[in-house]
Amino acid sequence: MVKIRLQRQGAKKAPFYHIVVADSRSPRDGKIVEKIGTYDPMTNPATIVLDKEKVQKWIKNGAKPTDTVKDLIEKASK
Repeated sequence: MVKIRLQRQGAKKAPFYHIVVADSRSPRDGKIVEKIGTYDPMTNPATIVLDKEKVQKWIKNGAKPTDTVKDLIEKASK
């Protein structure tokens, strides 16, 4: 099963996340299928950059976003 989830980057206590499409069996920071955006919670307000076309394509093909990514997609579309 394919999931849309966060991949943690950045230094200790300064997280930065890539929004990626990955196999649900792979580890959090392991092999990915495609990078579709970024999320920076350290800025005020938090910065969310998404390729909306790729997100819709993957969801249409059966990829399930995690709860956190689902919330980020909703915030980015506002």
